[in-house]
Amino acid sequence: MVLSKDESLIYDIKISTVGPGRVSGHGVVQELTGMDLAMKLHYLKTVYYFRSPAFEGLTIINIKETLFSWTCHAFVPCGRLRRADSGRPYIKCNDCGVRLIEARCKMSLDEWLESKDDSRHKLLVTNQVLGPDLPFSPLVLMQLTKFACGGTSVGISWAHVLGDAFSAAGFLNLWGQATRQQFPAKPLSMAHTNNEGHNPKIPLQDLLAIKRVGPLGDTWATPNDTKIETYSFYLSWPELTRLQSKICGDKNHQQIPPFESICTVVWQCIAKVKHGSEVNMVTICKRESKIPFEGIITNNAQSIKVVKTNASVEESSLMELGLLLMNQGVDERRDIEEAMESDGGFPDFLIYGANLTFVDLQDTPLYDLDIRGNTPVYVSCAIDNVGDEGVVLVFPTRKDQTDGLTISIALPQNHIHELKLALKREWSLS
Repeated sequence: MVLSKDESLIYDIKISTVGPGRVSGHGVVQELTGMDLAMKLHYLKTVYYFRSPAFEGLTIINIKETLFSWTCHAFVPCGRLRRADSGRPYIKCNDCGVRLIEARCKMSLDEWLESKDDSRHKLLVTNQVLGPDLPFSPLVLMQLTKFACGGTSVGISWAHVLGDAFSAAGFLNLWGQATRQQFPAKPLSMAHTNNEGHNPKIPLQDLLAIKRVGPLGDTWATPNDTKIETYSFYLSWPELTRLQSKICGDKNHQQIPPFESICTVVWQCIAKVKHGSEVNMVTICKRESKIPFEGIITNNAQSIKVVKTNASVEESSLMELGLLLMNQGVDERRDIEEAMESDGGFPDFLIYGANLTFVDLQDTPLYDLDIRGNTPVYVSCAIDNVGDEGVVLVFPTRKDQTDGLTISIALPQNHIHELKLALKREWSLS
């Protein structure tokens, strides 16, 4: 196999597994909710970039020791998937641990981050999926890559069946505390919902936020012939204020919030580059709870709202689209949960990318990961294994010590170039 130029920069790769230092109990299992199973084909990929002081003087043995201790409190993500006699998957806890990958990079951290090629981030986090041997597939994989300058990246692949992006960030932030010998009072746990007494109101085939695929069996990834490419750009707060003013025009009494303003602009630009293919339905995913992470990982705290219009998105005013996104979303989360519970076949779905999907990660504590008093200089975030309609993530960033937002857009490769031109031409965004 011939390596690409970027792939050849990563070398000295070593793989091991780190499990809890003690057993959580005999036969401890974690049942999965319908929403967990609806998200099972998706994976969160996050890369945290640190300057050299964060890991300076720490050997891999030191790092593994922190994981031995931390995973005693996080035995659910250390588990492996099994199937009950009914065929329903569940997690056998404390079974094998977290996969750890060590690697080195020939470039310095600054040289790496200067590149505007989003595909580079993918080299610092594994693309492994669950299956086909589910009992041997880790739910969490961590990659530590040492740069030539002494900086380090921490790449996390998190199976979405465990919980949303907020859950994944909370899990890793608690590991950061463990590097300082600080541990939570209670073990990490998964939230449950109780659907007893509820009957599904909408058949699975009538739900708009999901796309049925498969059946895929024990390989939890979709065979996708479409090449998905990722493009991201930085948006400062002054640029965002300018964008909001342009959307609202002289209607100063009305204000479109930052996330919805970004969605409005990107939605209309994507509609234009698709050359007549209607993009009249989108999905909005937002974590509704503002409660700080308290050790509960879940897929049920994120709303999944479908917004639909019969008007032309290309010709609609931005204000109309913004108000539509703010006020007309229909949350299908409970219907998905109940429909999944009522289908004994445990069908395979895509949610991200089933429609053009916007995911609000503004409040995700990505920069709270603290390694011995050091926080990341930059964090890259992506969702892998998405549908052809594409996914847009909005998450916090840190650039030149000022806060702003990163907008990461994953679309079929043939649309990315025209989208870049449209965003630059109409909004001076690049």
